[in-house]
Amino acid sequence: MNRQRLYIGNKTAKLPLIQGGMGVGVSLSGLAGAVAREGGIGIISTAQIGFREPDFSTDSKKANLRAMVTELQKARALATGPDGTCEGLLGYNIMVATRDYSDYARTAAKAGADVIISGAGLPVDLPAYVEGTDTKIAPIVSSEKATRIILKMWDRRYHRTADFLVIEGAHAGGHLGFSREDLTHLYEDNFDSDYDNEIRKIIACAKNYEEKYGVSIPVIVAGGILNASQVQHMLSLGADGVQVATPFVTTEECDAARAFKQAYVDARAEDIEIVTSPVGMPARAIRNPFLDQMKKGSENITRCYRCLEKCSPKTAPYCITQALIRAVEGDVENGLIFCGDNVQYLTEITTVREVIQALFA
Repeated sequence: MNRQRLYIGNKTAKLPLIQGGMGVGVSLSGLAGAVAREGGIGIISTAQIGFREPDFSTDSKKANLRAMVTELQKARALATGPDGTCEGLLGYNIMVATRDYSDYARTAAKAGADVIISGAGLPVDLPAYVEGTDTKIAPIVSSEKATRIILKMWDRRYHRTADFLVIEGAHAGGHLGFSREDLTHLYEDNFDSDYDNEIRKIIACAKNYEEKYGVSIPVIVAGGILNASQVQHMLSLGADGVQVATPFVTTEECDAARAFKQAYVDARAEDIEIVTSPVGMPARAIRNPFLDQMKKGSENITRCYRCLEKCSPKTAPYCITQALIRAVEGDVENGLIFCGDNVQYLTEITTVREVIQALFA
């Protein structure tokens, strides 16, 4: 396969590949730095990124903002070769649903992130937060409608457009930009072919703004991508690259505990569930005793870590921060394990380089 480079404004990645951001603590400096070293775009998730900081329980926001800077610095050190160069790029995934989202976006830009990718909501004001910096920005979209709304708002409010787009399909992991009704049709014969048409519509929408602003807007497709034939299919639709997350979890370089990675290796198709997160969004996860228990009743929440804007300890069935931290630290029986629907095909712990070789065979 032709490993075409990915050009985002004045920035270049050797490979047309973004490693998807995975929180809490799954994609930090170790994974992102390794991907960037290989020539891809390594993404650090800012979701409760400071959970290992000593003051996280008392001031999670302060801990998170500090950890954002240090994790990017560590990732750059890992990604930079002996000659002082890096063939990839580094950046952050910041959920729009994050409480104090603007502070996280501004911190990312000030820290020198090459890119910011934002989903879990419409990042309508993201351009304001990176103004005056060289950080490139992309919304995560799942439909032509959402793409049109965001690009129209950025055009009208900020007289600019996206630097690139990430299309996240329904096979992705974690929080999903689809309704439960949509997801009930996921494995019907025509679902993927219909969504291919949606991808083409999104690409066409981006081209309208390319022409208006005289720029290139690369379109990256994500969701369930595991091998070279899937990559080639997305490129044949007109995409400029792919975003891959789940296969990078079962690598030595991934920042999660070994037990978390092994839960991916052990997962079968029947273990994958669509759950409702505490903020009411559908999400994909691996079934375990924790999920079974949450179907029977709620968990006592003793502390709020102020992670998501619309989450309230009074109504949430469990603390998503604590559930994700337990899982990433290795307590896979009592934690929340987000995954993509291709997790069933991961059978061993490999390396970042091996994952990339399988994608661009």
